[in-house]
Amino acid sequence: MNDLIQYLLQNLYIDFQGEIKLETVRALLREDDSREARKLLGKLIEDNGVDDMLLTLADCLKDYIRSGINERVVSEQLSLYSDS
Repeated sequence: MNDLIQYLLQNLYIDFQGEIKLETVRALLREDDSREARKLLGKLIEDNGVDDMLLTLADCLKDYIRSGINERVVSEQLSLYSDS
């Protein structure tokens, strides 16, 4: 049973429901004047959209499945993505 659990955890993946576009992210960040929001938006514009961010974020969040995914973890991962 433990081997099955390990296998399932190692092969679990995260996906985001619905369609997320650059325009959606812009609208959500419109009122946010923080350095992090500006940096993320700049990175998304440089990358020509949100696809790379969503793939990277989902892949990185996989490491936190056991300990928990929360606002702090997502914020940290978005900051790391912006810095890349």
